Amino acid sequence: MGFWPLVLFLAPIVEMYLLFRVAGYVGAGLTVVLVLVTAVAGVALLRRQGLATLTRGMARLERGQLPAREVAEGLLLAMAGALLLLPGFVSDTIGFLLLLPPVRAAVAARMLPEPPSAGGGPGGDVIEGEFESREDPDGADGDRHPRGDRPRRLP
Repeated sequence: MGFWPLVLFLAPIVEMYLLFRVAGYVGAGLTVVLVLVTAVAGVALLRRQGLATLTRGMARLERGQLPAREVAEGLLLAMAGALLLLPGFVSDTIGFLLLLPPVRAAVAARMLPEPPSAGGGPGGDVIEGEFESREDPDGADGDRHPRGDRPRRLP
C-alpha cells in the first residue's frame, strides 16, 4: 500500500480517536465547542493571510514578475482552509501550521522547481554567437522584411 492511501485511511481513525479522548477528559459539549472555535478562528486567520498573499502576488505582477511563490502559497492556504473546516485536532494543527508564514514559505519553496542556472537551458548548453545587421547595398525595397531587416542567407 502506498503512502497517501495509508494516510487517507488512517487520518479519520486518528481524528476520531483524539476527539473521543478529548471528550473523555472535558466532555462532549466542550469538545464540540473547541472544534467549532478552531474552525472559526482558522477561517478568520485564513482570510487575513489570503488577502496578504493576494496583495503580494498582485504587486509582483505589476512589477512584471511571475508570482509563482504566491500562487503556491495560495494553494497551501486553500489546503489549510479545508483542513481547518474538517472536524478534528490533527487536521486543525496542520491547518494552523500552514497559516504560519515561515512554515508556508518553506513548504511552498519545496513545491516550486529550482530556478534555471546561468549555464543555459535544460541541458546546460550555451550557444554563443554574434549578430550583425546590414543595410541592403542595392537599396531594393521590394523584398524587404516587414521589420525592416532583410533575412540573410548563410553561405
